[in-house]
Amino acid sequence: MKKYSFLFLFMILTSGIMSQDSSKIALPKKKGLFYFSWGYNKDWFTKSDIHFKNTSTEPSGKTGGDQTYDFTVYDAVAHDRPGFADIFRTDLTIPQYVYRIGYYFNDKRDLGIEINFDHAKYVMDDYQKAHVKGTIHGQTIDQDTVIRPEDFLHFEHSDGANFLMLNIMKRQLFLHSKNDKHLLYGIAKAGFGPVIPRTDVTMFGEHINNCFHIAGYCAGIEAGFRYEGFRHVYIEYTAKGVWANYTNVLAYGAGRANHHFGTFENILVLGLQFGGGPKK
Repeated sequence: MKKYSFLFLFMILTSGIMSQDSSKIALPKKKGLFYFSWGYNKDWFTKSDIHFKNTSTEPSGKTGGDQTYDFTVYDAVAHDRPGFADIFRTDLTIPQYVYRIGYYFNDKRDLGIEINFDHAKYVMDDYQKAHVKGTIHGQTIDQDTVIRPEDFLHFEHSDGANFLMLNIMKRQLFLHSKNDKHLLYGIAKAGFGPVIPRTDVTMFGEHINNCFHIAGYCAGIEAGFRYEGFRHVYIEYTAKGVWANYTNVLAYGAGRANHHFGTFENILVLGLQFGGGPKK
């Protein structure tokens, strides 16, 4: 599935071939057209090296004592937690959701700017075997280790890895109905912005769910198709690639963590567009 989606993303970004010449289609021109969409995402993550460090010598935790640590988990594997079974429950924000708010700023309605937010959940796999190197409570470690959540480590951005981007968006008409009420566009987006995670960490048997904060930055590209019906309603499917660098993640005690990884997303949204009457 992933390899076909990557191929699809590549074809959309690089193709200049269209099934229709949009310059010959007599569509009403609308300036100042806004849109809003809400949807859900499915994600995959690359491996990452996660570095944890706490140099504070103040006793902490239930047992007190030396809580210093400075170690790296190499090639950590993680998964998402889509929660699609919760979509029809009372809280629609339980699953991995996305929203977009955008504005077309030219008469052709083919170039716009967009606020693009992805609530994705990064969950490091428990009980995986990974190489751990560094110091923990003054003891040196440099060996393959089972990542046990009970007495060693559990780590997740589970109230969101939270990619917030400002995008430039371009769309190109592919197909349209005779009455121009049904339109199929190809779209491409590129942008960057901060990551705003809420990180849940269990370390050495102690658990903390940290607060939301800006912890780094991300950049991404997105491409796909948008179907518009009766000019006001649309459905959009896109494939997206994100590179995220978490430089200052809240960890356990006074500690911090940092890591970076790539993300591939499949995204489906339902949207509304409005404003900007016909040009006179």
